[in-house]
Amino acid sequence: MKTNNDSLNFLYSKKEWSLFFVFLFSIFIINILFIFTKFQEFKKEELYQTNAEVINIYTKQNFNVLKLVDENITFFTSISKTKEFKRFNKINITIITHNITFLDYIKGFYAQSFNLYETSNQEPTLKKKAYLKINSQHQNKIISELFGALFFAIPLEQKLRNICATFGISHLVAISGFHLGVMSVLLYWIFYFPYSFFQSKYFPYRNKKFDILIMSSILLLLYVLFTNLVPSLLRAFVMFIFGIFLLRTNIKLISYETLLFISLLIISFFPKYLFSLSLWFSIGAVFYIFLFLQYFKDLPKVGQFLLFNVWIYLAMNPISHYFFGTTSLVQLSSPLFTIGFTLFYPMEAFAHLFGFGGVFDVVLEFWLNVKTYSYEIFTPNWFFNLYLLLSFLSIWFLRVFMTLNVLFIGFNIYLYY
Repeated sequence: MKTNNDSLNFLYSKKEWSLFFVFLFSIFIINILFIFTKFQEFKKEELYQTNAEVINIYTKQNFNVLKLVDENITFFTSISKTKEFKRFNKINITIITHNITFLDYIKGFYAQSFNLYETSNQEPTLKKKAYLKINSQHQNKIISELFGALFFAIPLEQKLRNICATFGISHLVAISGFHLGVMSVLLYWIFYFPYSFFQSKYFPYRNKKFDILIMSSILLLLYVLFTNLVPSLLRAFVMFIFGIFLLRTNIKLISYETLLFISLLIISFFPKYLFSLSLWFSIGAVFYIFLFLQYFKDLPKVGQFLLFNVWIYLAMNPISHYFFGTTSLVQLSSPLFTIGFTLFYPMEAFAHLFGFGGVFDVVLEFWLNVKTYSYEIFTPNWFFNLYLLLSFLSIWFLRVFMTLNVLFIGFNIYLYY
């Protein structure tokens, strides 16, 4: 019988890796070509008319900016403050395509527009119905918005986004592998006892754990589709499914090769996610989790539990602050929020499901009204590049890993001193 130490690698020889890269690159090229044909159709006329859904509304001083999505593209446009649209509204819009490049088309772009109006007889989508049910359980608009982000990956408005950034908990609000992990555990135990009864009575030959994982996976897939394939959530789901496969075949699950495989697989099938910060932050977080497990695996379980969230938070700070400069001393409480969120998230999901989602609103309102002071510090470009290089080299060299720890401790002292 094989032990964990006898686990197999996913790929071994250079030939296997070469074939793997050729396969994924071929998929990537096919998808790029498909997107390019859509781009050519888009650029055929200087004016492009479409029906799009309002994903978010950004309030500016003299105008508003809409984030819109149709079946092919995500884009932004400015509108007068006299025009009133709401999230999930379906609108007819005409945009000017003249200056939009293929790269813009893939990444998402800003375009001038005109002739905007709501489409008539709009049937509310399932997502909108669920969002309205969430809203009905809260009197505070910001709290409603918070749970819309937590459950449906609806983008935050500026005020709440700033609060989350100040407290260093943006990673908790943006749906990712953390949320999927909590949901998978919750679903597993919901299925466990009723399925155990029927399995032991009618089909004891079935692998109970595997069957429950498959049932959980189906519901998780529906949820991923419901949130419109959020990149970080998609990465977590693909890794979850791939993890089930690896466990069944006794292939090593926690490995950098697995992370590389999943990352390239997603980008091959969804090239636009190459430009998704949420995906790269998600991949980065998993990378540092693997790094932590590699070097701290011999610590007692209690020591791992106490150190884990603090270490991951400090290690990710040089990367997150390269893109987002918001800094505050209260961010040091982020590891505690992360631990508490493990209980808060499933409790709130359960409460909202049965109509009493406002049970903790008093506590949340207190948190929202806490006065904080923040300032901006960005990671210097040279430090960011050095940090990424040392992070990568830490996979193989203990001394480099120790240097990496010194670097991010020094950086965090620089941030908060």
